[in-house]
Amino acid sequence: MSNKFDRQSSFGWMVNVVANKAEKLFEAELKKHGLTVALWPTMMCLWEEEGVTQRDIAEKSKVENSTTTRTLDKLEKLGLVERRDDPNSRRSYRIYLTEQGKAIKETLIPIPVAVNQQVLSSLNEQEQKQIIALLQKMVAAI
Repeated sequence: MSNKFDRQSSFGWMVNVVANKAEKLFEAELKKHGLTVALWPTMMCLWEEEGVTQRDIAEKSKVENSTTTRTLDKLEKLGLVERRDDPNSRRSYRIYLTEQGKAIKETLIPIPVAVNQQVLSSLNEQEQKQIIALLQKMVAAI
């Protein structure tokens, strides 16, 4: 690869443009349900596995622990999650979904699927699989 910087062939610039477009589409849809993109990674983690610690959520969602604290505060206020004492540690909590937090999953999960389809729509099926595989490889290395 060339050392010359060119915005039109800059990986970072292009990924940022695509990510910003996807985020705007996603945010607009989530707002209809009283949520934001910032809350999404935590909800995804909890739909995968409840009863985890805040640190587990931060690690899985690749978000700072302090950010996860604020996110959990917001989700708790919305009535979607609850903190319960950790039986193994007096200093930490286990995070669980409320009934409302469990119930909204079926409504919300189709949203990112539709956004992803829209963002990937300029690529054929093979290209879509290829770009996903390459990004998975990159994320795994981070």
